[in-house]
Amino acid sequence: MNTRTNLVQQKKLDGKSTILNKLPSLLENISVILIVLFLFVPIFWIFLTSIKPYEEAFTTSVIFQPTFENYMAVFSSSFDLGKYYSNSTIVVIVTLLITLVVSILASYSLSRFNIPGKQIIMFTILATQFIPLIINVIPYFVIFRNWGLLDTTLGLIIVNLGHTIPYAIWLIKGFMDRIPIDIEEQASIDGAGRLRIIWSILLPLAKPGIITASVFCFVIIWNEFMFSLILTNQEAVTLPVALQFFIGEEGVIWNQMAAAGTLFVLPTVIFMLLVRKQFVQGMTSGSIK
Repeated sequence: MNTRTNLVQQKKLDGKSTILNKLPSLLENISVILIVLFLFVPIFWIFLTSIKPYEEAFTTSVIFQPTFENYMAVFSSSFDLGKYYSNSTIVVIVTLLITLVVSILASYSLSRFNIPGKQIIMFTILATQFIPLIINVIPYFVIFRNWGLLDTTLGLIIVNLGHTIPYAIWLIKGFMDRIPIDIEEQASIDGAGRLRIIWSILLPLAKPGIITASVFCFVIIWNEFMFSLILTNQEAVTLPVALQFFIGEEGVIWNQMAAAGTLFVLPTVIFMLLVRKQFVQGMTSGSIK
């Protein structure tokens, strides 16, 4: 009798122990689900609003007759979203390409060569990231007015380069430092030149860091609002500023703004899906602190 009682009690204790062991995993799963809902429900609701008729855009109804007229309307002559989309795309692509080329070469030089004052250079590069962007607006405005660069995509590219290059140098240099120099020495003995070593050896090994820097710089450039608002007027306006054009005398045209917002988010989502593996690898490699 005592043996059976002991077995029953042991089973109860084992059951409680199993529940306690699974509790952290259960809480973790619940937390992940809540975070995902918190992040993606607003995006889903924006998309849902973008395919609603005007009358339904002001309701919380999820049952309606979907329409894509809002997407056609934002590309009409009234808003001309295609022009602003093109401006943002040009600024992002050109700025990102120049940023990567300059930051990769600068990171390699700072990582491999004994440059006089290297610590001061690195500190100066880092210090630029602590300067509030609003402080640079007036100097940029005055310089661009004198140079005829106001309301031009070239002006926006120059402005963005001033913020993305220092940021990318710090990110990529951390990955460059982790690559053993013995690999370069062996390639040099085999007859490879400096540029060949960078292209064939360092770039593939530092790819996670370069992708990580590309993602962050892409987001910075694509979402940039303040300089585009102040330094452009009509011709070089980018998407973040163009979204305010859906605010009229009668209020916000929510269904069309939602359509423009969905199109605004889409490139970032596509870019992240394309580089997600390398980005996660770069984020978890320990180079970013």
